Amino acid sequence: MSNDQEKKVVIDREQFPALFEALKREGYRIIGPTVRDEVIIYDEINGVEDLPIGRTDEQAPGSYSLKNGRPDALFGFTVGPQSPKKFLFPMRLKLFEAQKEGRGFNVSSNLNSISDGIPRLAFLGIKSCELSAIEIQDKILFEGIYADPYYRTLRERSLIIAVNCTTTGNQCFCDSMKTGPKAIRGYDIALTEIISGYGHYFVADMGSDKGSALIQSVPHHPAESSQLKIEERAIEEAVDTMGRKLDTRDIENLLFTNLEHPEWDNVALRCLTCANCTLVCPTCFCMTVEDTTDITGEHTERWRRLNSCFTLDFAKVAGGNFRASAKSRYRQWLTHKLAGWYQQFGTSGCVGCGRCITWCPVGIDIIAEVETIRGDRTSRNE
Repeated sequence: MSNDQEKKVVIDREQFPALFEALKREGYRIIGPTVRDEVIIYDEINGVEDLPIGRTDEQAPGSYSLKNGRPDALFGFTVGPQSPKKFLFPMRLKLFEAQKEGRGFNVSSNLNSISDGIPRLAFLGIKSCELSAIEIQDKILFEGIYADPYYRTLRERSLIIAVNCTTTGNQCFCDSMKTGPKAIRGYDIALTEIISGYGHYFVADMGSDKGSALIQSVPHHPAESSQLKIEERAIEEAVDTMGRKLDTRDIENLLFTNLEHPEWDNVALRCLTCANCTLVCPTCFCMTVEDTTDITGEHTERWRRLNSCFTLDFAKVAGGNFRASAKSRYRQWLTHKLAGWYQQFGTSGCVGCGRCITWCPVGIDIIAEVETIRGDRTSRNE
């Protein structure tokens, strides 16, 4: 048995609520998947009963619906429209405010004592593609001289409990992007839910000292070799049933040398430039800054707001707009996401979650677009 296998333990389904109690004792707010308005979203949850028990999702280009799955499964779904970005990089964040006092202003920055009001978050049920998305955003927002102090503080105070996928959807292509379905790194604990003739249990793999310490508060027992084989087989089956494949061969050169390909005109006829793809994407981080003032002119605030390269004003500068057409904006997004990110950050900006395909109102499929430009549609699973 390898060292990785030796550190794995099993939590029986009956003992799973103890994990929630352990997190609460440590002072964490638990963020996990739950059902709201017939969609699986991430929100604050209190116990097992808040999870999407027995629910699974059906996805297609421009289509999402919930249906009944295996009745006792806690994590028998793929991904909804939201990702941990909702909490780690919120859509609106107040940077500072200023109140007029005499001939000057008293400025109060949210960043001066930023850790005071930031909660400790425990992300439960994060899928491997989402874990990879967090790793990508860490490169941009956590590391280097331009790190975001709000994001960095949240990440330092957070704990991640990932769930390996044993169920994949029609839109999933994480295997193509080497981001799943098994979590490789970046987690404190990784769980694999197993429902078989041997029972209902979770194989837990500790990825950090924080995760190991937490597990000590949860009833568990060493994983048996038979249970580890079942886990391995379940993840292999998830790879085999992956709904999509993206051919990433020489993709940087492919896209950068086809900037005038006629497919950009074709996709522009369908694209609504609604920005849905960037809003649901777990890695997109474009932002803008806006100043607001009250009617008296005595109070002002500066807010950071999530933005998108699909909005018309995003590329508006003093000399005009250098991406005024839908064609240029879609081309910018796709080439940046799948090619330009390698040059900037050493990785693709796509983790293969398929959200941009599912939540595009007109069902534009980035895999089909790449394959059309490549002139090879054989890699698409219909």
